Amino acid sequence: MDGLVLSHPEQLARLRRACPAAAPAAVLAGDPCYDRMLAARPHRERFRRALGVRSGQRLVVLNSTWNPEGFFGNGGGQDVLPGLLPRLAAELPADDYRLAAVLHPNIWYGHGPGQLRAWLDRARRSGLTLIDPVHAWRQALLAADAVLGDFGAVSYYAAALGVPVLLAAAGLERLDPEAPLAAFVRQGPRLDPHRPLRDQVEHLLARHRPLTGPAEFTTSAPGASATLLRRHFYTLLDLPEPPDPALLEPLSLPPYEPARRTAPLKVRTRVCGADVVIERSTEHPYDAPGVTHLAVHEDTRDPGHLALADVITREGTPDDPRLGGPERWTAEVLRRHAQCALAAYVTGPDACTVRTREHGLLHLTAGPGADADPTAYASSLYAWLTAGGKLPPGGRTLRVHAGGGVHPVLVRPATRLPRSVAAGRRGTSGAPSRPG
Repeated sequence: MDGLVLSHPEQLARLRRACPAAAPAAVLAGDPCYDRMLAARPHRERFRRALGVRSGQRLVVLNSTWNPEGFFGNGGGQDVLPGLLPRLAAELPADDYRLAAVLHPNIWYGHGPGQLRAWLDRARRSGLTLIDPVHAWRQALLAADAVLGDFGAVSYYAAALGVPVLLAAAGLERLDPEAPLAAFVRQGPRLDPHRPLRDQVEHLLARHRPLTGPAEFTTSAPGASATLLRRHFYTLLDLPEPPDPALLEPLSLPPYEPARRTAPLKVRTRVCGADVVIERSTEHPYDAPGVTHLAVHEDTRDPGHLALADVITREGTPDDPRLGGPERWTAEVLRRHAQCALAAYVTGPDACTVRTREHGLLHLTAGPGADADPTAYASSLYAWLTAGGKLPPGGRTLRVHAGGGVHPVLVRPATRLPRSVAAGRRGTSGAPSRPG
């Protein structure tokens, strides 16, 4: 053996105890994976925007290693994570939280991408995004506000970056008891799947104090791995090093991938003048004041939900010939679904066109500082009108309280599509993309 690369002297000490014959080949060369994340830290907000995380939202990343004792496990979708995801979508309000999952590549390719997506279908329809297990998991960690994970390396990297980690699977029997990872698992806070999940996540965020071990033991040479590794490789080759500095490939900006919820949303609202407080989730497992209505995406899995919907939504570009544009689509929806009172066609990350039976076609546009889901604006308008709100000829500005912020939204009668909306800033999926 010509070289055994280690990232910290602590590993060398354990190697000498476990296998003294291998110790002379050990090379302390840092951690290039961690160094790439450290270098990309200034781009955190860009990564958050790429994942569709809005102002005031918290990104919760769920992570599992591939061992049977891991968060996902190896039991055909019957383990902790698949059963927990629908509860997370139900208990964490849609406008306050964004959910993404980073699953080990061996989970993907052991079961197959199709089987994995089938097991997690319910959670994906509730807004979960599955992160590319090779190219985008580091960016997701940098963007995260919290990680629900296990004893795998990704959770340890998250803790090293200072991200709050809640452990859903310990797996201590799989770990060297003397390893820093084992100490982290013993010390880290644990998820109790039998208790309310929202309370545990909010407690984690409020009480988080970074553990010193992960940041200390991940690498003894932060930012220097490229230099150390190249030096070792050229030494093995007995060649002089190039004069240029050794550099790592920077983390790329992932494609824009906002949450797409096609599961019906139960919307609770409170209206006071022009202020609308809104909370949306797939269920409401707790009691709280407010009036509730049902908002359903047109692509819902069960078409029967459309017959019960107060608000029906979808996304599209203003000139999409398949849908006929906002004017035709909204008219068709109200004609087809007698129970529906408002149809909302989202034309961009900050705007939508809606139709009501009394007021006809209306444009909803985010005002200065607003950054919420346009379908939340549509539900807020429905609640305001239902509570007796009167729309003057020149329009009205509503203040939508969602995601920990207040979002001014201009509501005005439609004469023609605003130029900024008609332009239909399009992303890679053909849907309007978010600026920034």
